[in-house]
Amino acid sequence: MYFYAARQPILDKNKNLFAYELLFRDSIDNVFPEVDGDIATSKMIEASQFNLGISEFTGNKPAFINFTLETMSKGYPAMLTPDEVVVEILETVKPGKKLLALCKELFDNGYILALDDYEHQKVWQHFYPFIKIIKIDLHKTSFDEVKVIRQAISAYPHIQLLAEKVESYEQYNEAMEHGFELFQGFFFSKPEMVKSKNLSPSQVAMAELLYETSKPELDLASITSVFERDVSLSYKLLRYANSAIFRRRSEISTIKQALVILGSSELKRFIGLMFAVNVNPDKPSELINVSMTRAKFCELMANEAKTSVDISIAFLTGLLSMIDAILDEDLASILEKLPLAQEIKDTLLVGKGTLASLLRIVSFIEHAQWSEISEELTELGLNKDKVIQCYHDALVWADEQTVHVEG
Repeated sequence: MYFYAARQPILDKNKNLFAYELLFRDSIDNVFPEVDGDIATSKMIEASQFNLGISEFTGNKPAFINFTLETMSKGYPAMLTPDEVVVEILETVKPGKKLLALCKELFDNGYILALDDYEHQKVWQHFYPFIKIIKIDLHKTSFDEVKVIRQAISAYPHIQLLAEKVESYEQYNEAMEHGFELFQGFFFSKPEMVKSKNLSPSQVAMAELLYETSKPELDLASITSVFERDVSLSYKLLRYANSAIFRRRSEISTIKQALVILGSSELKRFIGLMFAVNVNPDKPSELINVSMTRAKFCELMANEAKTSVDISIAFLTGLLSMIDAILDEDLASILEKLPLAQEIKDTLLVGKGTLASLLRIVSFIEHAQWSEISEELTELGLNKDKVIQCYHDALVWADEQTVHVEG
């Protein structure tokens, strides 16, 4: 059984992945605030212990999980190790002696504690010695109020400020200027700046490969020649083909051999991943991870919808759904330069059809917008439990693949 949870990345000021927050819902049809906070946390802990496992869901990064006073009193944080969890104290919990004692006990046992949606009150100063992270919602708190908070915690240099709901690079940069060290939101999934530019030689080679592998019949000679012009690409192809995930009995030593052994579907997947990972190495790795998750999700769901979709097309469409953010360029301008199937371009630009619906569904899951999903599921004839299972499987797959294609 899969639990209904989305993971939202938390990045440091260098845009490296720091942790994930797990956002739980009882089901797609039962959405916060209707779910009691105690029940939500209890089910999250139960699911992580007996079903999926926190480390599998978060790629061995710490998981921020909300706790109420009641769930803290019952010792639920101790069901996870200090390396697995950041104990996030819900904003509805009032500061008091009982909470202070629980915080001290968790701190002494090595747990990291965070205050969620912090609203400044002087009474919280008693908690500062045990608090590592203070989360501030930028939609609710002005930067003038942030200055007051920074002054209040100035005697506690171990405390880090985390900016929530950072949706643009402007917000990210402004938050950094005001002393924030951690950032939660999807600013990284939007273009940092929109501009027109030419593709580099490496990007052109990738585009050629995307074009060649989009043909019904692969032209091995043409594909081999593209790889042979780029030493780095050749190395990565051979390394990927020889990786443990394929359990080969003998070593693959030539480009042509690697192409034949991988086969059409796996080759298309590899080239798509290579394009996403290498097209702009300066972008946050989590952006690539989200793109990979979308690709795998679309591939897994392609055969589940009423209208069947080619899985290779589905995979590549999901992968390229964030290409504007990866390249920091207008989507239409990018797609003009890439010789892709018209079905992919129509999906990404017009937003109509089965694949566009699948992209909307995965976007809703990423943002934990469960109430928005039902209409799309009904239209495609999809089972909600199957959708969640495919999303979780896609997350795990994407985390594993990153290791194989970035090296």
